[in-house]
Amino acid sequence: MNDRMVWIDCEMTGLSLSDDALIEVAALVTDSELNILGEGVDIVIRPPERALETMPEVVRQMHTASGLLAELDGGTTLADAEAQVLAYVREHVKEPGKAPLCGNSVGTDRGFLLRDMSTLESYLHYRIVDVSSIKELARRWYPRAYFNSPEKNGNHRALADIRESIAELRYYREAVFVPQPGPDSDTAKAIAAKHVVPAP
Repeated sequence: MNDRMVWIDCEMTGLSLSDDALIEVAALVTDSELNILGEGVDIVIRPPERALETMPEVVRQMHTASGLLAELDGGTTLADAEAQVLAYVREHVKEPGKAPLCGNSVGTDRGFLLRDMSTLESYLHYRIVDVSSIKELARRWYPRAYFNSPEKNGNHRALADIRESIAELRYYREAVFVPQPGPDSDTAKAIAAKHVVPAP
């Protein structure tokens, strides 16, 4: 069984796939117990001048406050960044198409990866583990757990954001999910039987 989970976070000049550029990408791989494997990678990417010129002011302020904007001149190329991330991922995930992409609101990240780092994106399973979805469900079903979740301080830097996403999933696993090992097989089957949608 492949239990690896690939956590990726991207920082961009905005959220538009037609206009904006990747400016930072970071990755960590965990096992199914959410133990981090290796050191991970965090890479600043030098964007095209046009993307910097059209960056929304709120995004410019965010990346200035985090210090990322000041690092962009020393950033690398998209191709080099993809190669570094892929090398780290392959070190811990030996077989392509098996490990899901994980993170917070990771659908946006996946769109930019598909556009700019398609070899990396295709190395991952098509499924995602989106901690934001768990958070949204906890807000509705377990509000005490939601409102007492760990405070975030990632400051919109990619590697710090990933570490916080992993910590957040650890928290929800302990605060919301059924304690291990979960129900026995008969109990699980009985629960499943209550939730079968009848065929039309």
